[in-house]
Amino acid sequence: MKHTDKLLLGVIAFLLLVGIITFASASAPRSVRHFGNSYSYFLRQLVFGFGLGGIFFMIGLRAPLALWKKSAPLLLIGSLLIMLAMFTIPSISLTVGGSTRWIVIGGFSFQPSEVLKFTFIAYLAAWIHSRRKDLTSFLSGLIPFLAITGIVGSFVLFESDLGTFGVIACTALGMFIMGGGRMRQVGLIFLLGAFLLGVAISIEPYRINRLLVFMDPDIDPQGIGYQINQARLAIGSGGLWGRGVGLSRQKFYLPEPDGDAIFAVFAEEYGFIGVIILIGAFFLFTVRGMLASAHTRDPFTQLLASGITLLVVTQVIINTAALSGLLPLTGIPLPFMSLGGTAVAFLLFEMGVLVQISKRKHL
Repeated sequence: MKHTDKLLLGVIAFLLLVGIITFASASAPRSVRHFGNSYSYFLRQLVFGFGLGGIFFMIGLRAPLALWKKSAPLLLIGSLLIMLAMFTIPSISLTVGGSTRWIVIGGFSFQPSEVLKFTFIAYLAAWIHSRRKDLTSFLSGLIPFLAITGIVGSFVLFESDLGTFGVIACTALGMFIMGGGRMRQVGLIFLLGAFLLGVAISIEPYRINRLLVFMDPDIDPQGIGYQINQARLAIGSGGLWGRGVGLSRQKFYLPEPDGDAIFAVFAEEYGFIGVIILIGAFFLFTVRGMLASAHTRDPFTQLLASGITLLVVTQVIINTAALSGLLPLTGIPLPFMSLGGTAVAFLLFEMGVLVQISKRKHL
């Protein structure tokens, strides 16, 4: 681990530790309801998320960075084919709440969209690097960028996952700007994005409901406003210092205390001081990730590091802002904490890649 950014590695380790402790507490109520004990979900996350993620971290840390550049097109195509298989082969797909987002093989499930996130970032980094002289062109830069993002995004939207599409789109836009895109191009992207967002919201009643609740959280506190009101109650109940580790009360009432709403459980148990420390840790992660990007000499590696960093921080901003009432609820999980073995495992793989890139600033 010589030349590794120790601060980056340390903040990743801290976020992992906080994630493990918080998930153990937040998952207990659902585990009792489904399995009769308080630790089944935690053990599953520990093995298939954090445990498998440790192996993935080492792969990301050791695999040559040139591999991701050379194989980016094939990896992206492979990810899209896996997504297509999930939609077209019912025997291997799992649908929950009307959304098909999982593949189940031999009793094990995983989310192909988590694989797609990294392969898309790697492909986009390679594509922007190859088009850096033409990126400011409308026909050779902006249109192909929108086409690539639109094709990948359409697979995610077909899952009825507008939140993940937003994360991917924001990350792609950040990479486009860092690659040399012009502000007038960004303005056009924002206008197009606002129009498409309006269309996407208008065609799904539950998205309209989320927007209505965002504008007036008290509109239906026992119906469409239940989750955000319970989340606000949890965050407010934490006070300055919190109730204490494992002592959240709202985790028994929140619909997904170990999933999208885990930040509310954390805020209740650790209070305002804990939230400040957590947000500070994510801020430090962002700074070190962007420094790793800025200090490496290879343009592809720069874009890959910034893409991974943006992917994480975008999810953090959307999740925490939504549960705090600053954005409509989107269903975006909180990195390092929320339920999802595939999400944690691939997050740690991406962290391995980022830590490897951090070494290069010393070259």
